[in-house]
Amino acid sequence: MAIEMLRRIPRGRTVTAAELQQQLADAGFERDVRTVQRQLETLSEYFELDRDDSRKPFRYSWKEGAKGLSLPGLSAQESLLLTLAEQQLHALLPPRLMSSLRGFFVQAREKLGDAGDKSIESAWLKKVRVVSTSQPLLPPTIAPGVLEQVSHALYENLWLDVDYKNANGNAAHHRVMPLGLAQQGPRMYLVCRFEGYDNERSLAVHRMRSARASSFRFDPPEEFDLSQYDNDGRFGFGSGERIQLTFKIDKDAGHHLLETPLSVDQRVVEEGDDYLVSATLVDSSMLDWWLRGFGDSVHSVLKRPV
Repeated sequence: MAIEMLRRIPRGRTVTAAELQQQLADAGFERDVRTVQRQLETLSEYFELDRDDSRKPFRYSWKEGAKGLSLPGLSAQESLLLTLAEQQLHALLPPRLMSSLRGFFVQAREKLGDAGDKSIESAWLKKVRVVSTSQPLLPPTIAPGVLEQVSHALYENLWLDVDYKNANGNAAHHRVMPLGLAQQGPRMYLVCRFEGYDNERSLAVHRMRSARASSFRFDPPEEFDLSQYDNDGRFGFGSGERIQLTFKIDKDAGHHLLETPLSVDQRVVEEGDDYLVSATLVDSSMLDWWLRGFGDSVHSVLKRPV
């Protein structure tokens, strides 16, 4: 535990014993605050740690110029990878895990900062960006504590109690088996099974008024696969039914389909000012919205079950 504690002591800022105790607990090291305090006093005798006892609670940090304790072999490239991972994965990792890794993320950012703005690794952060394919929307507000409880229950395979208000404004209490978490644009969805049922449903996390992980564990169903759930079009409000889709689209509006096809078996035939497109894919409401988005540029739409 001493090494885990040293890794989480920051440079250029301070941390309290209670904050370290919480970070260690999030990483699976259960210790009381008093034990952490005693450990810090012992470590101060062997490492260049600074204790600010001018106010309570006492605050700890590495002394200025101290060599400290780094992740073994952490290079500028690895620091870059950690920094990008923190930016892109923060919503998909359990909050407790993100909290336990906070010291590593800080260390990675500091290493890139020490390299200077002119280093190729630091410059790379300004050269890459994930952009939206549609009109950007701000994420909906999630009630305090909800995402933490949802992630905890999902991570530990615990039944979850939720108070949920659907899109029609109807509120109800449910006990659910959390099976997967997905981010779709600015929204997050929990894939779950309601108690007493064997089919999966998706609940919008922002529509949960409250959530509490129970102490009761469950065995995840072996037949469930989150990737297959996605491939079946369930996040696009489909039921997994595959169809043969054909439609005509104006060449200007449909040119992008020559570069980014709808499916691996897509076929495109020129017919005057139009393309005749055929593809095998999963039917869903999202597909209908996509087609309607082209307005009069799309016509002669036909769906046939496969």
